Amino acid sequence: MSLTRSVLASSLAALALAAVLVARGVRSVGAAPVPASEREILAADIAFHARRAARDPMGAADRAMLATLYLRRARESSDWTDWVRAERAARASLGIRSGRNVRAMLVLASSLLGQHRFAEARTAAEALVDADPRPSARALLGEIQLELGDYRAARRTFRALRSEEPNLAVAPRLARWAEIEGRVDEAHAILVRARGAAVRRPDLPREQVAWFALRVADLGLRRGRLREAQRAALGGLEARPGDPRLLSLMARWHATGHRWSKARAWARRIDTAAMDLQTLALLGDAEAALGDSAAASRAWAEVERRARANPEPFNRQWTQFRLDHRIALDSTRAVLEREIRERPDVLGWRMLAQARLLTGDTAAAREAREKANDVIGDRHR
Repeated sequence: MSLTRSVLASSLAALALAAVLVARGVRSVGAAPVPASEREILAADIAFHARRAARDPMGAADRAMLATLYLRRARESSDWTDWVRAERAARASLGIRSGRNVRAMLVLASSLLGQHRFAEARTAAEALVDADPRPSARALLGEIQLELGDYRAARRTFRALRSEEPNLAVAPRLARWAEIEGRVDEAHAILVRARGAAVRRPDLPREQVAWFALRVADLGLRRGRLREAQRAALGGLEARPGDPRLLSLMARWHATGHRWSKARAWARRIDTAAMDLQTLALLGDAEAALGDSAAASRAWAEVERRARANPEPFNRQWTQFRLDHRIALDSTRAVLEREIRERPDVLGWRMLAQARLLTGDTAAAREAREKANDVIGDRHR
């Protein structure tokens, strides 16, 4: 029986509906309902579906929904444990029902991608495309192919998806493909159109609207189009105040101009637990530039602690931090040497070239730079 029908059936069910409304983000204060924050709503939804799954050991749909919610929270907070929870819930759902369970298959591939387990993610995405070759699934596979540095396969995937740009699940991945191929103006245009479409979608969670603004802002920052980056980031913060990813981008934006006091102020607006390693490292850099060496050391030590506590593969924020700060260069190079065998993409070769140069191996650094150039050339074949 649906919740609506339960409410019509009895006053007891009306109380049950009130509990669900709390789970869905409405709290009662006196006679006036007060909407909860998106974070509270998401947490309540997770708790709601976790209870349903616990009550029904054969509830594949509830586990798939729970996996979806964990995935959404992982994307918002970059909490490593939520990526793992999403994977486990998706696998549990698929263990109950492997057929006609596209939602769980999609979350499984996405959660493995979020954990940087790219080879496993590719296998899961290929199975998803075989089961349901809709554009969003194929675009996810293309994204994983890009991450692995398999640019020829990615090119085949994305060329077949050009006409699907209006699909918001496809557009940002098309933009990334265009940028990697050197068509940066095209990538920018795709992202701007996607952001506009997201803003016009009243059904889209504010977190996702903010994410599209982030993509425009990030590309603008990397291209040196600083005013556009600032406008996009501030526009995203209007849609979702306090978004940690956009606050981080504004900290990076100020750091680009060596406005260290403002960079620190923007970074400090983020809950420390929600900071990614790049932002923590930037906070340390700001503290150092402002003369607080003790605070800088604490921030940098926290980068190391978190990286060791969650030893994710291909943690390039961590390895880049170590290269930039000349920390444990030999062991950092060893990590990059090992990772390039599985993920031979452009950035991997460039980081390895930097590591080899910093460890005094000039000839090997030159070889890595040549490999990066070869990969770049291969992108266009």
